[in-house]
Amino acid sequence: MKSRLAASIALAAALLIGTTGCTFFSPIATQKVYDPSDGVGAEVGDLLIRNAMLIGDDPENLSLVVTIVNRSDSDRRLSVQWASGGERITESMFVNANGRTAFGGPDQDQVLVTGSTDVIGGLVPLFFSYGTAPGVEVLVPVLDGSLPEYELFVP
Repeated sequence: MKSRLAASIALAAALLIGTTGCTFFSPIATQKVYDPSDGVGAEVGDLLIRNAMLIGDDPENLSLVVTIVNRSDSDRRLSVQWASGGERITESMFVNANGRTAFGGPDQDQVLVTGSTDVIGGLVPLFFSYGTAPGVEVLVPVLDGSLPEYELFVP
């Protein structure tokens, strides 16, 4: 009787350790950094670029939809550059201190990326920079207005 009880306890312990022990070595999925939407993110100095995407029906006239989070006590002038016909085009966006500023929405300032030869569904390289902070190139997805949540963002 004692050997059956000992065997049952040993089997239960082995089963418990076998089924929960693998979590000690597995990465925790909630701690992985990822972009939770269709857009992409990046970091330039004190500025965080969040959910950047290009939206339009014509690849030569796309609206940059993005939210910029400024972690500093100073307003910033963020530059965005892209290639068009062998030239670099630069536009500026003013970002308020200690907060977030959104661009590209129906009631927001717009930055139009023109002259792109990429197709809807592709990726366009945009270069973000400001001041002396090292800039970053981001491959931004190009979407169209066929989804209801994006139709108001088409220029």
